[in-house]
Amino acid sequence: MNQRSVTVCAAAVLVLVSFSAGALFAKGEGLKRLNLAGRSDSRPFTHTVVAGETIYIAGSIGVDSETGRVPEDPMDEARLMMDSFKAKVELAGATMSDLVSVQVFCSDVTLYNDFNELYGSYFTEKGAYPVRAFIGSGALLFDARFEINGIAVKR
Repeated sequence: MNQRSVTVCAAAVLVLVSFSAGALFAKGEGLKRLNLAGRSDSRPFTHTVVAGETIYIAGSIGVDSETGRVPEDPMDEARLMMDSFKAKVELAGATMSDLVSVQVFCSDVTLYNDFNELYGSYFTEKGAYPVRAFIGSGALLFDARFEINGIAVKR
């Protein structure tokens, strides 16, 4: 095959792949937007979006549902955050083992080691963790110390 033939074939494949993906997700078709039960706000985002086998999980923080505030103890806050995040993952029919990428934002990076211990307890398959960034941040919403978001792929 000469260079021109390869270029034409590659362009044809690209057009077909683009058309297929475009047709599947045109106007939100093929996307599932899911929110946890009891959501009473109208903030402009969705808790979990499923696109094919890929699941996008919105940011979670650790707010006490009874008080509407972040707990004083950082690990109580982290536990609430992880419980909320896990619920969003499970909402799409996935498990924590299906996570492939996670970002954790933290306003106090001295909490890194304590957070790691708690975080690891949410994975039943030890050593099979998603890639993760632990990012030192400035102030987070509602004076939270932690926020987490992620991407999962159903197995």
